[in-house]
Amino acid sequence: MTQTSIQNICQFGNRAFIFGGAYGNFQATQAILEKASALGFAASQMIFTGDMVAYCANPQETVNLIRNNVQHIIMGNCEEAIAQGAQDCGCGFEEGSECSLLSRQWYEFCKSEIDMDTAGWMGSLPRSLNVDIGGHVFMVTHSTPASINDFIFPSNLQTVKDDANVDGYITGHSGIPFIGPLNDKLWINSGAAGMPANDGTTRVWYATIEASDNHLILDTNYLDYDHDLAAQKMIEANLNNGYAECLKTGIWPSHDILPATERAQTGTPLKPIKKALKRAPLKVVA
Repeated sequence: MTQTSIQNICQFGNRAFIFGGAYGNFQATQAILEKASALGFAASQMIFTGDMVAYCANPQETVNLIRNNVQHIIMGNCEEAIAQGAQDCGCGFEEGSECSLLSRQWYEFCKSEIDMDTAGWMGSLPRSLNVDIGGHVFMVTHSTPASINDFIFPSNLQTVKDDANVDGYITGHSGIPFIGPLNDKLWINSGAAGMPANDGTTRVWYATIEASDNHLILDTNYLDYDHDLAAQKMIEANLNNGYAECLKTGIWPSHDILPATERAQTGTPLKPIKKALKRAPLKVVA
């Protein structure tokens, strides 16, 4: 990648730790941050892809934890909605769908828990960020470059409009980890740090990118944490709903947003993904 082709690129050196979708799950977020520290990542090498708050019981505490420990944070649809005082979460759920109905409870709860300073800070977050990792430039975006709330999965990845002058994309929002090709670029979604991946396990997910002398290595990885405590906190906060049950079963309460391919994979445990690519730029820009 020719670095003069993009302005304001954040330099990460040779490694980055990526997570998103904390969803107010304090216990999972704390476990993810402890894992990042154990792997030797500094705050300046960490990327959060949006949605600090949503389904779970500790929105303010989770925001504080991320804000104090992660240097690079972008806006998700949940931050946008809270900052604007919107009527709904802006998740992109179809009106009247089960997902839409379930979101109303947690969104009102989050609005009541988040203080004004936090809401203002959420509104100041960037919607995207360009980062250089091992000589490769990635655009960090919550969903797609064109939308903050499109649900992108492996089966519909090729529908994304790809016109950014970068080597790849680092994304979140959809809740299922995957690494895929988008034309001649890479697409990496780290999955969700605060909710299972609809795979029948209670695990949460994060990703790493590391550059060696010869390769760029991308990983998605899972993490076990105290999901029983997180679910109990939801019940104590009167959020005893399908999302609280999901923390214990690993199955989403609704599959409205899933394409047929991903819906058919419900309950099938996901495996970590590891891709090692030659370190030559993925897309050469003159």
